[in-house]
Amino acid sequence: METFSTLMGFDFGTRSIGIAVGQSITKTAQPLTAVTAIGDQPNWRHIASIIDEWKPDALIVGIPLNMEGEPLSVTQKAQDFADQLRERFNKPVFEADERLTTKEARAVLFKEKGFKGLEKSKIDALSAMFILESWMRENLLN
Repeated sequence: METFSTLMGFDFGTRSIGIAVGQSITKTAQPLTAVTAIGDQPNWRHIASIIDEWKPDALIVGIPLNMEGEPLSVTQKAQDFADQLRERFNKPVFEADERLTTKEARAVLFKEKGFKGLEKSKIDALSAMFILESWMRENLLN
């Protein structure tokens, strides 16, 4: 596999897309933001500005599956989003299993701030961080 320094993770949703950035050296990531869709389309201008600012070497998109690993109704839309990222930004795009990341994000935020911490944008961005860190642990050598 190629060497990547900066990676960007996405938690795709039809209304909101969580985004995180990470470093391959430390295999750690931080949540950035969530981008709200325009109608039924991702806000490509906002996504482009974030990619331009952070200049990631590769992009990781969480693909939603059920607990048995089978596709959900939104799975194809997430895969289409990954394809569009590849075409628009000419960067390597990898897909990652995102099972339980939203549940994990909710638990962390609730523990930190109670119900007040359960803002949709924070949940989505933290989910993107978990997707990215999981992908790095599974796919990057030591």
